[in-house]
Amino acid sequence: MYRSHTCGELRKAHINSEVTLSGWVQKVRDKGFMVWVDLRDRYGIAQLIFDEERTPKEVLETAQRLGREFVIKVDGTVIERESKNSNIPTGEIEVLVKNITVLNKSITPPFTIENETDGGEDLRMKYRYLDIRRNPVKNSLIFRHKVGIEVRNYLSNEGFVEIETPYLIKSTPEGARDFVVPSRMNEGEFYALPQSPQTFKQLLMVGGMDKYFQIVKCFRDEDLRADRQPEFTQIDCEMAFVEQEDILNVFEGLTRHLLKEIKEIEIGGFPRMTYDEAMKKYGNDKPDIRFGMEFGELNAVAQHKDFKVFNDAELVVGIAIPGAANYTRKEIDKLIDWVKRPQIGALGMVYVKCNEDGSYKSSVDKFYDQDDLKKWAEATGAKTGDLICVLSGPTHKTRTQLSALRMEMAERLGLRNPNEFAPLWVVDFPLLEWDEETSRYHAMHHPFTSPKPEDIKLLDTDPGSVRANAYDLVLNGNEIGGGSIRIFDKDLQALMFKHLGFTEDEAKAQFGFLMDAFQYGAPPHGGLAFGFDRLVAILGGQETIRDFIAFPKNNAGRDVMIDAPSKIDNEQLDELHIKLNI
Repeated sequence: MYRSHTCGELRKAHINSEVTLSGWVQKVRDKGFMVWVDLRDRYGIAQLIFDEERTPKEVLETAQRLGREFVIKVDGTVIERESKNSNIPTGEIEVLVKNITVLNKSITPPFTIENETDGGEDLRMKYRYLDIRRNPVKNSLIFRHKVGIEVRNYLSNEGFVEIETPYLIKSTPEGARDFVVPSRMNEGEFYALPQSPQTFKQLLMVGGMDKYFQIVKCFRDEDLRADRQPEFTQIDCEMAFVEQEDILNVFEGLTRHLLKEIKEIEIGGFPRMTYDEAMKKYGNDKPDIRFGMEFGELNAVAQHKDFKVFNDAELVVGIAIPGAANYTRKEIDKLIDWVKRPQIGALGMVYVKCNEDGSYKSSVDKFYDQDDLKKWAEATGAKTGDLICVLSGPTHKTRTQLSALRMEMAERLGLRNPNEFAPLWVVDFPLLEWDEETSRYHAMHHPFTSPKPEDIKLLDTDPGSVRANAYDLVLNGNEIGGGSIRIFDKDLQALMFKHLGFTEDEAKAQFGFLMDAFQYGAPPHGGLAFGFDRLVAILGGQETIRDFIAFPKNNAGRDVMIDAPSKIDNEQLDELHIKLNI
């Protein structure tokens, strides 16, 4: 037998027990007449002791030849440790080794397998199997498993059935770019990997399954960043005979369940905010409401003087940064430089200091008096000691810029506490958004989202103002889930395709199977999908998702460990009827 116990389970109660342990050598301390070895497995670390008085000579000599990450098996007796270590659960005992077997040797690892490692991210991704041995990554993967178990338990108890849907599907023109898979048996034709099981879960509702869920891999060929991967995991759900309120209640319940079971945090009902309100107050549709700094629109109190920059602007808007009135001119100039960076794109920034004596000092004192600046303070909710930062320009662009500044200042001021959780529903999204490049409307969510019933009449006359029966769940400034009530009427779906620029033939070619299904008694239905990777990361107190994925890709979409994607040989290309023009 390789082990009678794991390395992390031995305690004082095991003293005088004969045990067998197996694992990796974490560290060796050789005093010549005595050797200590830290033996590690998934469950923890046990200290082994070898000495010339109590250990057979050949066993001691083997111990002296051990290197880091050797895989060994030992037999020995649990004894009380003289120099106890309160930092680990096994710190009161050690194992006096009587026999040792080297199961496998190891070359020197490229970085230290410790919590605080000397390996950079690229190096650790190349040797991910070694990185997984470190506690931070190992514990993140175990944490992900626990969240997945709780999701399955909750949804199963709510009557949902887990059903797998196909990975090889049909490519569609909406949304992000598809990953495509050539078909060897159907020359010139391709499958696509699913960006979402959207149409299949709707067909399951037509099939009468009533409540479906799946923790499923999805694929999008898009530019990457810290919280995106080309392949990602969704908690995908759909329900029949429901309205928006039913769905919000179920998945608010799931989120509360996870916070309680995983984080031991109780949260009441989630606040709700319309899309328009979120954009007006926070400049984006996934606001972090753990802190204030709500936008104050200043057009009415800033466009009455001879300051051309504001007078020519579509929107003048500001935020009050708490306690920042003591910033020096140099610090404020750095802040102005920050908003003028290409990533943000502001042309400049006006500021107002709310002084302790109740007076105001601004960068535009030449144009505005104390009464004006007091109105700015009232509009932004600024208090004594705060710094008001004001941007102006086109409405959407300016809101986006100020939103970035708000988040940056919250980060600098330590207002984004990872152990605090502030969920929020954002509802009433626009159904369509105009794309300047293609000069047509695109679905903000997807083409199967139902418009608000009272707005359907506007589709022909004012499509840009039609609201969607859609909702997003936001947690700590991150969209963790989104969904909608679906269209289940063939005629309304055809009208939707028309407004998205599809001809009747194109709609039939792409989605005829769904339109046909709607003719056979499709029930009202809707659903929601959580981004599982992102949800797990946020619950784990992190902004990035990579450490919660066993084998992630880098920012270029590459797996540097197995060197993928890679070229394939000409014989495979010929079988797939593919000719490369290189």
